[in-house]
Amino acid sequence: MVLLAISFSLIIEKVILIAVILGASLGVAMYSTWAERKVSAVMQDRRGPNRAGIFGLLQPFADAVKLFTKEEIIPNFSSKFLFILGPSLAMLMACMTSAVIPWGPDIVKEDGTIISLQVADISIGVLYIFGVVSLGVYGIMLGAWASNNKFSLLSGLRAASQAISYELAMGISLIAMVMMTGSLSMREIAAQQHGFWADGYFTWNFFKQPLAFIIFIVCSFAELNRAPFDLAECESELIGGYHTEYSSMKLGFYLFAEYINMFITSVILSTMFFGGYNYPGMDWVATQVAPWLFSIIGVLVLLGKAIAFIIFFMFIRWTIPRFRYDQLMNLGWKSLIPLALVNMLITGAVILYFQNL
Repeated sequence: MVLLAISFSLIIEKVILIAVILGASLGVAMYSTWAERKVSAVMQDRRGPNRAGIFGLLQPFADAVKLFTKEEIIPNFSSKFLFILGPSLAMLMACMTSAVIPWGPDIVKEDGTIISLQVADISIGVLYIFGVVSLGVYGIMLGAWASNNKFSLLSGLRAASQAISYELAMGISLIAMVMMTGSLSMREIAAQQHGFWADGYFTWNFFKQPLAFIIFIVCSFAELNRAPFDLAECESELIGGYHTEYSSMKLGFYLFAEYINMFITSVILSTMFFGGYNYPGMDWVATQVAPWLFSIIGVLVLLGKAIAFIIFFMFIRWTIPRFRYDQLMNLGWKSLIPLALVNMLITGAVILYFQNL
């Protein structure tokens, strides 16, 4: 009975944590659309959204109501099941990625019970993320093919080849970091970056693997279909890209999935390279505040880093013009993959050197 009670309480904790993470992801995705329009307005010397609420803060809700009350249209010659499955799969994969991310330090209750701020602490967390991200492109491909539209199909082909090309460089760049940390667990990677400074050097992986970070963030733009690598949604060539034939909630799913992916990618970048929930002076803070407040501060620090990356993604969109498709492929295969391989070899050589000292 005691075992059942423990299991039931654990299930309740995980369900609440999943609900909070999904709610936060959807909230960030909604307000990312507002932030994107505000950032573009600043870059173009405009005001941006300013009608719905103070500073246009209710604009995402107005957009959501408009989008979800539009007429549902399914083209006559489309594959109806796959047409609906595409955006559903894209949204599902976007939400699943967050399962292995440690959102903050464990909360220790007064009776000694530990509440983990991670849905699933698996030993292959990095591999899990790559698997789910790889499946995400199937949502785009299915929707593009099922639309029975040549522009959508071309967009789906671009998205697939782009994902294959850049996932390779992204994976090799992370191999170097995994060699250094000795673990595929996201919790372990975050724990090794405790604080900011230890043993005479920075603990954050960015300072140990700067080239891996640069390769990873460039590949992230391609994986997210963000400018300057938004060739799959290139409106000057492909009208609306893979969601040309979509409307109402299904279009909303694709748009939401894109912004949720941007948020989760920002959190992954923060966790892998910038310490995640760790920050300078956290050991001193732990002695000054209650354990639950210490965990909340860690969560807010991680969210702050993620929001900084989101704003960076947005500024890049309105700064750098779109690449040609051949330039995109050349960058991936002829520059990033060789760089990632060289970085991996150098990392291996340095690790062997220090082991043999």
